[in-house]
Order: sequence, then C-alpha cells, then structure tokens
Amino acid sequence: MLVISSREFRQNQKEYFEKVDQGEQVIVQRGKDKAYILTPVTKDDLYFNAEMVEKIRNSISEINQGKSKKVNSPEEINQLLGL
Repeated sequence: MLVISSREFRQNQKEYFEKVDQGEQVIVQRGKDKAYILTPVTKDDLYFNAEMVEKIRNSISEINQGKSKKVNSPEEINQLLGL
C-alpha cells in the first residue's frame, strides 16, 4: 500500500494509475484529515446506470401491484427458468 500526497499524485499521475492497474493500493492524502483510495472502474461499477435504476423502480412497482411470485427453493427457480 502506498500513501502519497495530493501534490505527489498530481506530479506523477501516470505512474500511480499504472500501479493501481497492477493491483497496488494507492491512497492519496489531502490535508491532514482527508484521504482517497484510487480504484479502477470495472463493468460492475457501471451496472447501476440510469437504465438499471429505472428497471429497479419498475420491479418495485410490480411487486407493490402484486405481480410477483414467491420462490421457496432452488428447484422452484429451476422450474421458473425451464431448467
């Protein structure tokens, strides 16, 4: 784990981004009481976009309208999926 100042990060961003890409944890210290962890963005991080939030809202609405089925076992899931 590397802890660097915000000034050091600004001067050598490419180096620290490459370290993060290689799995190194980099923490940027800003002042005495603020710190930030550099983390690469993955596909999973982009999952909750506006489209997904709308799908979740629609699903909640369907549940509130009684348009849902309670599943009690893995076998019931398989039946619903036709497996």
